[in-house]
Amino acid sequence: MLLEFIRWNADPELISLGPLHIRYYGLFFAIGFYVGYMMLEKMYKHENLPLEWAEKVFVYIVIATVVGARLGHVFFYGWPYYSQHPGEILMVWKGGLASHGGAIGILVALYIYSKKVTKKSMIWTLDRVVVPVAFVAVLIRLGNLMNSEIYGHETSLPWGFIFERNGETVPKHPTQIYEALSYLVVFFVLRYMYWKTNAKDKLGLIFGTFLIGIFGARFFIEYVKEVQEPWELNMIDKIGLDMGQLLSIPFVAYGIWLVWRAIKK
Repeated sequence: MLLEFIRWNADPELISLGPLHIRYYGLFFAIGFYVGYMMLEKMYKHENLPLEWAEKVFVYIVIATVVGARLGHVFFYGWPYYSQHPGEILMVWKGGLASHGGAIGILVALYIYSKKVTKKSMIWTLDRVVVPVAFVAVLIRLGNLMNSEIYGHETSLPWGFIFERNGETVPKHPTQIYEALSYLVVFFVLRYMYWKTNAKDKLGLIFGTFLIGIFGARFFIEYVKEVQEPWELNMIDKIGLDMGQLLSIPFVAYGIWLVWRAIKK
């Protein structure tokens, strides 16, 4: 007999020995960046580009992702709290990262990287970098699942998760899995575009597809996801969108413009 729902009570810590604490989220984050770097190095070798470029962009992206995601959470979702507790802004280990902030951080970092290192268009860099970034996004959402966070509304679907560690007693949409699967599809599409087509020669086509796929999926999945902050409920009442959806719109719009421009040219 099949279960009508899944009871989820995973321990977010993989190892806990005295002062040593290794969480699945951090492990997935590290694995994602390592595998992502190997992918990017292979791409740079394929195009006979200096491997030093791959090494430097890796450092830029790691720093930008953490700093951008943290500041995104602080200013987009938690400013009422952090404005009163500024000393906690840098306490990343307490949780609180926003993917939109991470995206903005990466864009800023790659603008600087493109100016200082490759001397090429930032869009040229992004057409390559977003392929492994999409893979990293998959692992980050699986990390969220292990943390029993960022899940959805109550559901009667048979794959609903009861997040018992959070005290839930009814099944909820496992939106972490929805997003992870969506991002995995985007990753395979981008990988195919880079290796099997001439998309990398059409400036902005791969990056634009990434923006549409990642943030388009995020926009629609938000409809079944619980809000991250209570004040978003008032936002939904007023404009019918939460903060995650509102922040996704400009990314999707820019992606559509990039794809249209690349195809037109």
